[in-house]
Amino acid sequence: MKDRVSITMLEDGVADVRLIRTDKMNALDPAMFAGIAEAIAQLKATKGLRVVVLSGEGRAFCAGLDLSSLGQPGDGKKQGEGATGSLGSRSHGIANLAQHVAWGWRELPVPVIAAVHGIAFGGGFQIMSGADIRIIHPDTRCAIMEMKWGLVPDMAGFPLWRGNVRDDVIRELTYTNREFKGAEAHALGFATKVSDTPLEDALWLARIMSGKHPAAMRGAKVLCNAMADATDAELLALESSEQLKVMRTPNQLEAVAAEMQKRRAVFAE
Repeated sequence: MKDRVSITMLEDGVADVRLIRTDKMNALDPAMFAGIAEAIAQLKATKGLRVVVLSGEGRAFCAGLDLSSLGQPGDGKKQGEGATGSLGSRSHGIANLAQHVAWGWRELPVPVIAAVHGIAFGGGFQIMSGADIRIIHPDTRCAIMEMKWGLVPDMAGFPLWRGNVRDDVIRELTYTNREFKGAEAHALGFATKVSDTPLEDALWLARIMSGKHPAAMRGAKVLCNAMADATDAELLALESSEQLKVMRTPNQLEAVAAEMQKRRAVFAE
């Protein structure tokens, strides 16, 4: 992980996570896939984690798949094998490794904020989509790029995009691999907001979120994740069960006291 992804723990449980393969605009090769998966696993095991800010160093968030990692005819790879091994395997829960580097951010129990600039192509665009909140520079070059190379988008984009972007818009951008800017990504629903300073804004937002009741924040993410396919009855029951976990606990009472006293709350982990 050390030469592909860095994790810096800031105050109040904020993790500053950066893709650091700057010489290749953070393109995805086997080492980058492995590094991102390792970073997600490390974050899951981090005690006191409250918010993750995900960004890319250098000129780009992530330029997508490093084409040299696809291999060449005669390299011994079988059909169905990619840069991450067998695509048919479910090596990471419901996902394969390629899907996990995007879907895995959604599975973290805390909010993930992506700060996106420069380029977000293909797999990079899908990694961005795995974040709960996506702050993008208006001039960021974006594309669902896979069709350009005769491939199907297969890094969890479709389950991440549904509910945010119209079906026909996803089809048009997938079928044409048309490039579009961050401002349009926001207008279409792929991004939460545009900013000339996405990383600064993401860190500011993380600071606000890190001051909230951690268990309530985790419960809210459970509900947000369930919205895509849960029935109304299931969501109503889930609301109640998540609320029962936090209501009248010491941390919830501390949240009330801090608000009444106009101070930052101090929560016990």
